[in-house]
Amino acid sequence: MKKTLWSLALIASQLSIAQEQQADKNIEQVIIKARKKVSQERREFAKNAQSTEILSDEDINRNNPTFIEQSLSTLAGVQVDKRSNIGGQRIVLRGYGNDQKFNNWGVKMYWNNIPITNAEGVTLLDDVDFSYINNIEVIKGPASTMYGGGIGGTVKFYTRTSFEKGTSISQNTMVGSYKHFQSVTQLNTSDVNYNFNVNYGHIQTDGYRPSGNGLKNFVNINGEYKLNRKQKITLFASQGYSNEKVSGQISYQDYYAGIDNGNINYISKGAGSKIQSTRLGLGHVWEINAHLKNTTTVFYSSVNHDRIADKAFEVSTSPNIGFRTVFQHNQQWGDFTNQIDFGAEVQNSKSQISNYRFSGTNPSNPMEMAPLSKGSYFKYNNNQSNYFAVERLTYLPWQLTFLAGVSFNRINYDRKDLLAYQGLVAGYNNDLSFSKDFKTVATPHFALQKSWKSHIFNISYSEGYNAPTASSAFVSGANINTVNDNLQAEKAKMWDVSAQGLFGNTQIDYQVSLFNIEVANKLSQLNGTDSGGKTYSYWANTGDQKNKGFELSLGYNYSNPQSFITKIVPFINYSYYDFKYTHFNNNGTDFSGKTVVGTPKNKYTVGLDFTTKIGLYLNNTFNYLGEVYSDFGNQNLVKDFGLFNMKLGYKKSFGKYSLDAFAMGNNLTNQQNYTFLFVGNNTNDNKAGSLLSYADVNPGPSKANFFYGLNLKYNF
Repeated sequence: MKKTLWSLALIASQLSIAQEQQADKNIEQVIIKARKKVSQERREFAKNAQSTEILSDEDINRNNPTFIEQSLSTLAGVQVDKRSNIGGQRIVLRGYGNDQKFNNWGVKMYWNNIPITNAEGVTLLDDVDFSYINNIEVIKGPASTMYGGGIGGTVKFYTRTSFEKGTSISQNTMVGSYKHFQSVTQLNTSDVNYNFNVNYGHIQTDGYRPSGNGLKNFVNINGEYKLNRKQKITLFASQGYSNEKVSGQISYQDYYAGIDNGNINYISKGAGSKIQSTRLGLGHVWEINAHLKNTTTVFYSSVNHDRIADKAFEVSTSPNIGFRTVFQHNQQWGDFTNQIDFGAEVQNSKSQISNYRFSGTNPSNPMEMAPLSKGSYFKYNNNQSNYFAVERLTYLPWQLTFLAGVSFNRINYDRKDLLAYQGLVAGYNNDLSFSKDFKTVATPHFALQKSWKSHIFNISYSEGYNAPTASSAFVSGANINTVNDNLQAEKAKMWDVSAQGLFGNTQIDYQVSLFNIEVANKLSQLNGTDSGGKTYSYWANTGDQKNKGFELSLGYNYSNPQSFITKIVPFINYSYYDFKYTHFNNNGTDFSGKTVVGTPKNKYTVGLDFTTKIGLYLNNTFNYLGEVYSDFGNQNLVKDFGLFNMKLGYKKSFGKYSLDAFAMGNNLTNQQNYTFLFVGNNTNDNKAGSLLSYADVNPGPSKANFFYGLNLKYNF
C-alpha cells in the first residue's frame, strides 16, 4: 500500500497541468439563480470531490454572527456546542469531536488560509472574532487531504475584503437581553492595485447564567496589494482579548427542574478563561506562468491563556510559527484536462504550561492551593508537518474526473518537566519528562466524479489520522501525576457517496450524501479514582466505532423583482446518524454495540426567509437536535429540543448611506435546551456540597431572548 501511495504521489508531482478545471468551467457557463452560497459551494464540492458546504455572508447574518453556533449548526452534519456565554465553542463533524472536551482536537481549522489549529492539533476559538467573518467552508470527514490527515474534517473561516473601488466606513451596534452590547467599526478602502480593511469589535454581556459575564475586544487588519499583473502580497493581522466567566455544569436533576444556580465549585473560585492573542500572516500569490501558480504564507501566533476551573488554576503561553505553500499546475491536451495541487505545511509551537491544583479541603477558602508538587509545570516542543499532492484528471467527452490525493503527516513532541529542576521543589523526584515521535503516516483520498447537466456526482474513499497530543499523554489529579505515553493514534476510513445539483431553472439546489466512517483505536476521555478517593480524568484507546449517516440540504430561491415580496427562500438541512461502538472496553466493562454518546439520531434545520421591495425582510429558523445518550452504557437519555429564532429588519440604501435596522428573537417558544454536554462516564455523578464535584450539562437560555441592532455604512 505504501509503495502504491508513494508511486501515485511521484506520478502526480511529475505531471504537467494548467488553467481552470473543466468542472469549474461548466459551472461558470450557467447563470445560477439559486441561493447566494450555491455557486461557491458547487466549486468547492467539485474541487474536493467530497461533501462540502458553505455559509455565505447572507447565511451568517441571518443570526447574530457573534453566536456562530446558530449559523454553523444549521448545516447538515455539523453540530456546535459551547461552554460559556460567547465562547468555548466545540465543532463536531459527522459525530467526530463529540467527546473532545474543549480543544476541537481532530478538526483542522483555518482563518484566511492560515492555520488556527496549532502544531499540537489544538484549536481554541475564544479569540476568533466571528463578527468579522463573512464566509465559512466546511469539508466533512477525513477527505481534506490538502489540510492534513484529520479525522473530523476541515473548517475554513474567511474574511473577504471588498473589491468595490472607493472608501467606506461602517458602524454596527447591537444591544439585547442580559445587558448584551456589541459594536463593530470597520474601514474599507479599495483601488485597482490594493484593498485594505481594518476592524474593531467589542462585545460584553452579563450572561444568562450566574457569574456568566463576558468581555471580548478585537482588532483585525486584512488586505492585499498587487505588485504587478502576476504577483500580489496579502496581509492578515489580529489582536484579541477575551475574558469570560464559566458558571460550570449542573446536574440533570436541576436541568430538568429548570434550576440553574451554577456550579458552586466554579462560582466560588471565580472560574473563567482569560485569553490574549496575536495572529499574523503574510502571503505571496504568484502566477508563475499560464500553467503554474503558487501561494505561500508564513504565519505566527501567540496565545496567553489564564484559566480557573473547579479543581485547578492554569497559566499557559503558546507561541506558534509555520509556513504553508501550495502549487497549482494545470494543463489540457486533447480530450483531457489535468490539475494538480501539491505543497507542504509545517508548524512548530513551544508552549509553557503551569498548573496549580486547589486543595479542595477547606470550604471557607475554596482558592487554597495544594503543594506545588501536586500540580505540574511543563515546557512543550510540538512539531507537525504534512506534505500533500492532489491530482484531478478529467475526460471531457464524458465529463468524468478521477481524483487521487495523498497526505504525508508527521507529528512529534517532547515535554520537559520543569518541576524536576534541582532545588525547585524540595524532595521532588518524579521527573515526568518524555518525548514522542510518531512515524510518518500516509492518508490517501480517491474519488470518481461525474458531471451531468447541472448535477455533480461523487464516490469517494479516504483515510484519516489523529495522533495523541502532548497534554493527553499526561494524567493529572489531586493525588496522581503520571505519564500516559502508550496511547496510539486514531485511524479512520470513510466511504462517501454524494451529489450536488440544481433544478427548476437553477432556482432549486440540493446536496445529498451517504457516508460510512470506521474509526480504529478511538481515543476517549475516561474517569478514574486515585488513592485518596478523588476522581481524575485520562485518555485511553477504548476500541473502535462506526459512524453511518445520511445528509440532505435542499433550498429554493424564488425571485420576482416586480412583486411586493421580491424574494422567498425556504430551505431544509437534515442529518440522520447511526453511530455505534463496534468494540469498546472501559476498565473491563464492554460497551460494544452501544450508541455513541453525545450524538443524536436526527438533526434538522428548517428556514424560511422573505424580502420585500420596500426593504423589509423576515428570517425564520427552526433548529432541532434529537435526543442523545450521555453515558457509555446508554442509561441516561437527554431530551431533544427545537429552537425557533426570528429576525425582522429593514434594509435600504440612501445615496451614499446604507442602513440595516433589525430586531431578533431567539428561542421564541421558551424551549428547555443545553449548550454543552459532558459525556462518557461523568454521567449523574454530581455530589451535592462537594468541592470536587462532577456534573454533566450546561443549560442554554430557557426563555426567549431579544436583540436589537443598527448597521450604518457610508461610502465616500
